[in-house]
Amino acid sequence: MNGLFFALLGASIATALAGFGSAKGVGSAAQAAMGVLSEDPSKFGKMLVLTLLPGTQGLYGFIVAFLILVNCGVLGGTLPTLGQGLAFAGASLAIGIGGMVSGFAQGNAAVSGIAMSAKDDKNFSKAMVSITLVEIYALLSFIVSLLVVISVPGINI
Repeated sequence: MNGLFFALLGASIATALAGFGSAKGVGSAAQAAMGVLSEDPSKFGKMLVLTLLPGTQGLYGFIVAFLILVNCGVLGGTLPTLGQGLAFAGASLAIGIGGMVSGFAQGNAAVSGIAMSAKDDKNFSKAMVSITLVEIYALLSFIVSLLVVISVPGINI
């Protein structure tokens, strides 16, 4: 038995959970930004930046999923062993869960940053810093998943 099923499950987990977190975060931020833009359309550029920040988690999940597919025989590579398939699935949990949770949190931070920037444009950089702090945890999750996915093909399990 090979580990293709578990590798594909891992790719799905990375994409779906991180994407869910990003969609929720971007959606919340977009709602707040639309309120600001209804009052002052000249703030579109700044609102767009603050709205897009929670979307990175979905991108990280997609990158991990793509690398799994490249390494597991779907888009190249060879079929993984059962152990390798389980390792791919485990690796996807870091970005899947980390991306989902940080996407929610970054969306909440973005909503607050948008409200703060709406009152005074001078607060935009403060909002960016606060929202970006949450990104660190998405990046840590991404790096862990990435390092495991990259090393799995070389592991004989």
